[in-house]
Amino acid sequence: MKITFYGHASLGIQIKDINILVDPFISPNEKASHIDVNSLKADYILITHAHQDHIADVESIAKRTGAIVISNFEIVNHFGALGIDGHPMNHGGKWDFEFGTIKYVNAIHTSSFPDGSYGGQPGGFVIEGEHKNIYIAGDTALTFDMKLIPLQTKLDIAILPIGDNFTMGIDDAILASDFIECDKVLGYHYDTFGYIEIDHEVAKRKFFEKDKDLMLLSIGDFIEL
Repeated sequence: MKITFYGHASLGIQIKDINILVDPFISPNEKASHIDVNSLKADYILITHAHQDHIADVESIAKRTGAIVISNFEIVNHFGALGIDGHPMNHGGKWDFEFGTIKYVNAIHTSSFPDGSYGGQPGGFVIEGEHKNIYIAGDTALTFDMKLIPLQTKLDIAILPIGDNFTMGIDDAILASDFIECDKVLGYHYDTFGYIEIDHEVAKRKFFEKDKDLMLLSIGDFIEL
């Protein structure tokens, strides 16, 4: 399994020969200007919630690639009205896809489309594929619901927001890693704009002091599990 960071909360996940994009907000992100959105492959697009900084490139990528959108019922219906195929989910539900199993889990945040219309309830994803398990938290506060995840799934890595202000910050992300019983964390949703800028060295040190590993990838870099 290969996980590529495309900036902000945008990820690419490759499981065998299947390519998955998560919350593609790339072309409007000046920090990701070196990423060619038109060259990205996508068989599926996962969307955690409807905010512009998570869906900006969904329509163009999905129409170019034929990718299937996986998200909550409202978001899938929204893109379905634009001629894009989707698979609707809701909290607590799971489904077996060709690349593995996805469970749609709780997140505490808001969710609305750029025009202000209702975007359903936000969520995160637990993905089990290729004998590796990952948790993509989405935009969320720290929540006790995270404690439910390790009761069913032993995680290999957790992808957590760390930018604070709109989501968890560093200290809450450390607690979240305790809740989900996963000490290997890929940080995201930070540095894109002023409200969520972080001190990288302080963040890494705080995780290290708790015997945890915080990875902060440069945009375009990847890790393999």
